[in-house]
Amino acid sequence: MSATPQRPPLPSASTSTTNAPPTTHEPLGAALWAKLHPPAASATQVLRAAVCERVCAPASAKVVLVHAPAGFGKTTAMQQSCARLQAAGTDTAWLTLDRADNDLSRFLNGFGRAVATLSGDVPPRGAGFDVTRGAAFDVVEALGRVESPFALFIDELEVIQAPAVLGLLREVIDHLPRRGQLVIGSRSLPDLHLGRLRARGELIEVDADHLRFSLAETHEFFGLRRIDSVGADSLSRLHSKTEGWVAALWLASLALERHGDSTGFVDHFSGSDRAVADYLADDVLARQTPEVREFLLRTSILRHLNAPLCRALAPHSDTERILDHLAAANLFLTPIAGEDRAYRYHSLFADFLRAQLAREHPDELTRLHLAASGWYEAQGRPVPAIDHAIDGGDFPLALTLMAPHAELFLEQGRMRLMARWFAAMSQSSLRAQPLLEVISMWATCLTHGPWEAMAQLEKSGCLHSADAGVQAHVNALRPMLLAMQDRYDEAHAAGRISLARLPTPKPFADSVLCNAMAHVVFVRGEQREAHELLESARRMHGGGTFNRMYIESMEGMLDLQEARQRQAAARFRMAVGATHAVSYNHTSGNAWAGVLYAGAEYESNRLAQAEHLLSVYLPLARDVGLPDHMIMSHVMRSRIAFHRGDIDSALHALTELEYLGHHRELPRVIASAKLERARMLMLQGNAAAAKAEIDRAGDAALWERVRHQRLYAHDVDDITTARLRWELLFGDAHAAIVQIQREIQVAERESRLRRALKLRLLKAMALQRSGAWADALDVIGGVLQQACGEGFVRLILDEGDAVAPLIHRYHASLHERPGQPHDPLLSDYLQRLIAVLGPAPAEADAPTDKPAADSPEGLLEPLTRKEIRVLQLLAEGYSNNAMAEKLFVSDSTVRTHLRNINMKLGAHSRTQAVAIARKLAVIR
Repeated sequence: MSATPQRPPLPSASTSTTNAPPTTHEPLGAALWAKLHPPAASATQVLRAAVCERVCAPASAKVVLVHAPAGFGKTTAMQQSCARLQAAGTDTAWLTLDRADNDLSRFLNGFGRAVATLSGDVPPRGAGFDVTRGAAFDVVEALGRVESPFALFIDELEVIQAPAVLGLLREVIDHLPRRGQLVIGSRSLPDLHLGRLRARGELIEVDADHLRFSLAETHEFFGLRRIDSVGADSLSRLHSKTEGWVAALWLASLALERHGDSTGFVDHFSGSDRAVADYLADDVLARQTPEVREFLLRTSILRHLNAPLCRALAPHSDTERILDHLAAANLFLTPIAGEDRAYRYHSLFADFLRAQLAREHPDELTRLHLAASGWYEAQGRPVPAIDHAIDGGDFPLALTLMAPHAELFLEQGRMRLMARWFAAMSQSSLRAQPLLEVISMWATCLTHGPWEAMAQLEKSGCLHSADAGVQAHVNALRPMLLAMQDRYDEAHAAGRISLARLPTPKPFADSVLCNAMAHVVFVRGEQREAHELLESARRMHGGGTFNRMYIESMEGMLDLQEARQRQAAARFRMAVGATHAVSYNHTSGNAWAGVLYAGAEYESNRLAQAEHLLSVYLPLARDVGLPDHMIMSHVMRSRIAFHRGDIDSALHALTELEYLGHHRELPRVIASAKLERARMLMLQGNAAAAKAEIDRAGDAALWERVRHQRLYAHDVDDITTARLRWELLFGDAHAAIVQIQREIQVAERESRLRRALKLRLLKAMALQRSGAWADALDVIGGVLQQACGEGFVRLILDEGDAVAPLIHRYHASLHERPGQPHDPLLSDYLQRLIAVLGPAPAEADAPTDKPAADSPEGLLEPLTRKEIRVLQLLAEGYSNNAMAEKLFVSDSTVRTHLRNINMKLGAHSRTQAVAIARKLAVIR
């Protein structure tokens, strides 16, 4: 640790970057390197022993949260704790965040680099971290592979607002290995499920009260600053007035260096925010030479400072000399690690300088931003150039700077960046640039959804523009927007007209149109034409990464409909990787591929990976509002929660889906939430409630339309399969067999082979329930062999306990056939299914061709109210841990209740206990 004063002598958070422009695709080696290293220590830095003790104390906590307002020394406390852990032999990594990290891929890039340092697998400086695998779970798995104890420090989390990034961090915390810990610095309380972490004892908090200087630390700080003019009594009063707020003490020390009468100064000093600003003006800024003062005000608008850039804003100043002077004097400058003679202002001082500039020279703000914009433009860095033009209020200039780059950004899928820019523009400014106006609709569509984009399109003059380029974009936009709004018939009619106009001068728009129409005709059941349109899109030049993602996704959907699960999964993975081909990619358009890839991982029973993906892509899908993607992502999240026994979370996901359907006025989304709730009730054995939920979802006109379409979310799950499942489980199994066979024939005729596979599984279950075990085993054998070959797992397992006897009986039958050739792949596949389903049911509960044994006429011993409540939760699918949380008891207490329940009911398993309790009418 260097003893050279390299930063302002304030033990506070490192410079805030809330005004930072988003990262571009420009080289960022030095800047990224700086993000991965803690700030350098100052010679006047007080050792925060008590705080470090709290941060570094051995504990079971997964997270240490250091949270306090600006100026309390969060970053310094974290930096010292990091050094202390390193000295103790704990591996550490560091990541400082900025606003641009709200883009998921940029965050993953930095976070992945930080994780890589823990294993020593660090890419060369300046190289981008490979995120082509794209999935958040890759980084989580990498943390799991770190063998030694580690601490990962993440500073300035308050700048993160993106749900996808916060969701990823929640997943990281949930799956953090015991030997790992996250140390997070933030000005505010982040949305990381802190209440749950507190309740589990997995959170240590370091707040403003912990970070305040003690009187002894205040004495030490002034001693390190070599301010001898302050007596002990005055220093004690100063400490009392500031209440140990580090920023106020630091600023007071700057003023006291210039005051002779410390007693009078302390008498008039207040530790309030207003007083801090006053002292900055009176005792720091006012004491600078006019040249330095002017330099400070003019350059306050910059995120980073270097001599050439500062010279553009202060052309009459010797910028190199002033920067060297400010750095030597420790006057509010922080060196940027990894960059030669580059700095940034401390956040408190930068905020003050900008406010002072606005008060003293309001007319200069625009000119200074435009000067910065011009400098960045000359350096070939369009993104900060555009940002400064917008901050300067010169929207025509911003649009002029955007014009040469907007279509490239569009092809790269950088929708959120452009959406932020366009949101700052006035409509009148955009109307003057019709091509940019129509490009803004692409950004709106893929960040805020098709409804807002359609309203924007209809209000604009783009529909009737004479510009061929504008018309090319409108030609593709309108069919795509209609399809995204679930208006496929209208999309088909509009798209036919648009296809007749190809080619246009805009290859990107033409490629999107072909992709969108491939989706539309796929929904209408015209697979051959869908393939032809995708081939046309593939042959076009200028489609960019966004269109490559779309093509692979659509091909995967076609594969999956025809039951080619393995090939579909490979395509979805390629689609996710397509938009990560550019370093620091923006993921706005990638919700389309991300949810599909999550579905492939879910089907393969890689539930942890699927859940990580959903944490990233579900919020994006929800924002864009794609009906099928909203349905699939929420249903998967619900099923994963149900699988681990978290019934409350499973129901919450479906409630959120139903709310989104009402909010977006999408009846299909509403009905889908009800159908999935019915499926969950069937798994819980609640026939009456499941039937009522199915009836509430049964909009005849809606499902008639769905029946004639090939909607991805309803390829397997729709009102028909819901009713058939209920009938075979609780109704007339014989009648269900006839209906299922009819549906199988329809599905095979339409080449919906995945649907046919699911229907054949339901048929086997119906045959089993009707007592036709030989036929049931024959059907299930064909289903399992096909499912094994293509890797379908959840398609089988999602039927729950009802399918378990069939799997066990078929597995046993393979060993009962002498001379039968052994298939090792099928055997391994069946073992994997059985590992999830659990052991074969106890003999008393196992299905046989013989009549079931009579259930007990009465209880061996009465159940207590608490035991009945445990039975009810057990029947609903709650895990032991979830029951413990719901009942406010320990896991061991739940296990005791379950043992008592089994003893009193004469049961040998959880499933059997629930079955007996229902027969005895103890529970519904």
